[in-house]
Amino acid sequence: MHTRTFISFIFLAALLLLKCYLTTGTRWLVLAKMSQISSIQNVDFCNRLKGLVKRQKQICRRNLEVMESLRRGANLAIDECQNQFRNRRWNCSIVNQANLFGNVLKQGTREAAFVHSISSAGVAHAVTRACSSGELRKCGCDRSVRGRSPDGFEWSGCSDNIAFGAAFSKAFVDARERAKRYAGTNRSLMNLHNNEAGRRAIHDNMKVQCKCHGVSGSCELKTCWKATPSFREVGAKLKEKFDGATEVDQQRVGTRRQLMPINTQYKPHTTGDLVYMDASPDFCEPDKETGSLGTHGRLCNKDSKAIDGCDLMCCGRGFKTKKRTVIERCNCKFYWCCYVKCKECRKEVEEHRCI
Repeated sequence: MHTRTFISFIFLAALLLLKCYLTTGTRWLVLAKMSQISSIQNVDFCNRLKGLVKRQKQICRRNLEVMESLRRGANLAIDECQNQFRNRRWNCSIVNQANLFGNVLKQGTREAAFVHSISSAGVAHAVTRACSSGELRKCGCDRSVRGRSPDGFEWSGCSDNIAFGAAFSKAFVDARERAKRYAGTNRSLMNLHNNEAGRRAIHDNMKVQCKCHGVSGSCELKTCWKATPSFREVGAKLKEKFDGATEVDQQRVGTRRQLMPINTQYKPHTTGDLVYMDASPDFCEPDKETGSLGTHGRLCNKDSKAIDGCDLMCCGRGFKTKKRTVIERCNCKFYWCCYVKCKECRKEVEEHRCI
């Protein structure tokens, strides 16, 4: 083989490898579509899982009991992504079962940043809750939160063990980005940063919950513990970070490579902020290359001027209005004792869908 031909072959192989990486960085999320896996005790299960790098399979084999929590975390992430983006052109649609979001994650866009952050957060949240509920032998409540607080209450109860949940998320979710073939690339640095931002969204929003003790609830003694926020709150926080994400590029700072803001007029991003490298497509038309499904046929709000409004959602193409009849429960009455009886009411509603 001639030298030039060989070099071309190596270059094409590298491109194919990179493309495979970019489109499968979160392929472990397919665990969400599996049936319950907590009863599986065979390490061969881990070896058969597609989309996992070697290190992730090792973690799976050593932590079989945690895999059901990881599956629940993947479900949390997908459901919350679809909730937060339900009124946007890109609505976190699942494209196929093998590579859930398709080519949307191929580029380093805001959307990719959000998916990585919410996925990492989903694992941390689910594993943390599993620890506190006693599902896992490897962990339990956070026993480091003890004693009397400066506010005068006693730390007691079962504080959520976010340290264990975040550590497991970091080990498993970050494993692909730290693999030798990917480590140090622009995209791996971006993904690692956004993975950490997802975990920070839980850690930085831990809540103090309390219970009063005393005669007739007099609260002579109050005991408190730390609890994770609801995942809906976590999703809302990360959606705010999505809207204010920082465009970055890799630069050498001393001996290290770091992500730095492209616009030097903006203040540097923090560990809790989302970062991106590529501009997002407009998602108006179907495009296999970008993974856009387009907005043809999407529901829109005729009276809204926001992104869910028909003008923006339909990208100026216009919309069609269709009336349909819906049946609702109405005129409900409570009867002693003890049931509620309702009538069925029909009403016409208008639906507006993009052309």
